[in-house]
Amino acid sequence: MKDALLKIKSLAKDELSKVNDTKALEELRVKFLGKKGELTSILKQMGKLSAEERPVIGQLANQVRAEIEESITNRVKEIKALMLEKKLKEEELDVTLPGNKATIGKLHPLNIVLNEIEEIFMGMGFDVVDGPEVEYDYYNFEALNLPLDHPARDTQDTFYITDNILLRTQTSSVQVHVMEEKKPPLRIISPGRVYRSDAVDATHSPLFHQIEGLVVDKGITMSDLVGTLELLMKRLYGDDCKIRLRPHHFPFTEPSAEVDVMCFNCGGKGCSMCKDEGYIELLGAGMVHPKVLANCGIDPEVYSGFAFGLGLERIVMRRYGINDMRLLFENDLRFLNQF
Repeated sequence: MKDALLKIKSLAKDELSKVNDTKALEELRVKFLGKKGELTSILKQMGKLSAEERPVIGQLANQVRAEIEESITNRVKEIKALMLEKKLKEEELDVTLPGNKATIGKLHPLNIVLNEIEEIFMGMGFDVVDGPEVEYDYYNFEALNLPLDHPARDTQDTFYITDNILLRTQTSSVQVHVMEEKKPPLRIISPGRVYRSDAVDATHSPLFHQIEGLVVDKGITMSDLVGTLELLMKRLYGDDCKIRLRPHHFPFTEPSAEVDVMCFNCGGKGCSMCKDEGYIELLGAGMVHPKVLANCGIDPEVYSGFAFGLGLERIVMRRYGINDMRLLFENDLRFLNQF
């Protein structure tokens, strides 16, 4: 029995030295020291020994158990140290290596120019006002002197949700809200998305952006409108930029005008870009129609005002020499990263 105990001690130490994970280590503990383990099996035979042999074998058995338990404890510490070393090596960080450069987003060209236009107008004392994109027919048409039977409605292919609710075709509707809610003097711009049922091509889109402007006060004249637009264009395109006004008709302004900007490609001499006219049509403007003022509760005998509306995409395309509006909406980073 003594030889068997010494053999178990030797075998246990040999197998423990080869174990490299805690699960296998636990299996060896059960194998040698468990209730059905090899050491326990031998101790069950103690009853066959003589009275003189029992204390000697018992002492040896306790010594063998203690040495195996000590070996297991030491091996646990060694395995944990090896696992920690392995983990530290795998997660080693070289603080001298350069970090990964973070990709930083950029402003879209529409936002770049819109922010600049807003800054220009705020510098002239204008407020920037927002309004609903889903609008009542009254605010989009009727209050702006476009009743149901007005022929100008035929030129605007409108997305109707119901007979009385639509996606706004112009941000002029915001002007009506402001004139109803506030008293003159008023000086606002209202940028935002508008919707028209246009086929998509190089110069048209069913979704685009407008910037409408409105000034209402006592003694406002056409010269105030011209001065405002001249300042805007000079700030956008340079001090040598010139504008011209051509008579036109809009139901919500009287008198009305189309505003052209001098072609920046030829300097007004005439080229293919401006169709040899020297100027490029850019926006519509005029003095607010007395009926529009009256519809909004403002006395046209006391107050006058001017309004204008320009397409943001058209400004951006002229600004950067872009010849296809679709490029502004396709989210192609090869295009957008140029700005």
